[in-house]
Amino acid sequence: MTEEEEKLAEEARRLFSGRVEFLLSAPQLKFLPEPDYPEIAFCGRSNVGKSSLINALTGRKAIARASVTPGRTQELNFFEVGEPTQFRLVDMPGYGFAKAPVKVVAKWKNLVKTFLRGRVPLKRTMVLIDSRHGLKDSDREMMKMLDEAAVGYRVVLTKADKIKASALEAVTSKVEAEARKHVAAFPQIHVTSAEKGMGLDELRAALLRDVRL
Repeated sequence: MTEEEEKLAEEARRLFSGRVEFLLSAPQLKFLPEPDYPEIAFCGRSNVGKSSLINALTGRKAIARASVTPGRTQELNFFEVGEPTQFRLVDMPGYGFAKAPVKVVAKWKNLVKTFLRGRVPLKRTMVLIDSRHGLKDSDREMMKMLDEAAVGYRVVLTKADKIKASALEAVTSKVEAEARKHVAAFPQIHVTSAEKGMGLDELRAALLRDVRL
């Protein structure tokens, strides 16, 4: 990292280690908070490690609930960062689950799609991909939805400590090549491990840069 990047990473680390508080859950759009602050949304397939990554970024054990049952997050969950509040993190419902009823899946999809298309303070979305599995069709569907909504997003590989370095390098290159085909995707891929702390400083700095756009 350059000196400027290190400076930003340190500022981001201090910010994320300060006040981070749960604000509210929105099962429907009418429950969304006022659009007063910049927002960064996190999305990914169920069991991709979304809650674990949010917990690791904020240095908390359970600010976002990590569940052993994929698909438990059925609402948009908002968290405020900073004192006073600087921006919000949005934990979105997981997608790609197989066991949820069709009507429930349709409801979640509609909530997410409408939120992405109409949320003015949404600065960036993080699309989380499990390093062990790479891109799935449900991820491609989400990326296409973001392209169509003109919402810029970063692709974040999770659980990078769970596979060998050679396999990680291969999946990163493959995902990177595919991301370049998407108009709203950042070309840079973030490789992270919530458990080992890998890539978290760089991701925090990227998030802070995004909210200041």
